[in-house]
Amino acid sequence: RVHFAQAREKREECFERGEYSYVIFSNPRLMPGHLLVIPKRHIEGRLQDATKEEQEEIMSFLAEFQAKILEKLTPGCDIRQNYKPYVENSNTHINHMHFHLYPRKYKDELHEKVDIHRKSLYQPLPEEEKERPFQLLSD
Repeated sequence: RVHFAQAREKREECFERGEYSYVIFSNPRLMPGHLLVIPKRHIEGRLQDATKEEQEEIMSFLAEFQAKILEKLTPGCDIRQNYKPYVENSNTHINHMHFHLYPRKYKDELHEKVDIHRKSLYQPLPEEEKERPFQLLSD
């Protein structure tokens, strides 16, 4: 059985291939220039499960292609990686680690349809809420 990364690498145009990962257009895409950085080895989705070498190459590709997007395509670029093992695989979600590079500009379609609703979700951080996560994450 060929896993997601091998299948994508073979059938999609690759911008760059490294020893551990590669960069391709996202298909489906959210906007023109939407890229994916994908490790070659199957990794469910947690960055901690990637080796140090895989992490370094992935971060290097993210930095390189973000710079290219900012220089040549748009004034902004979001980098996202979502770990959602509770979501079934589909045309727009796969349980294999990958990073999205979204070329962004002011008031683009993603902003008009999604980002404007996000603002209302942000809440001030209550003092009592700081203590427990701080203790859990400090260990």
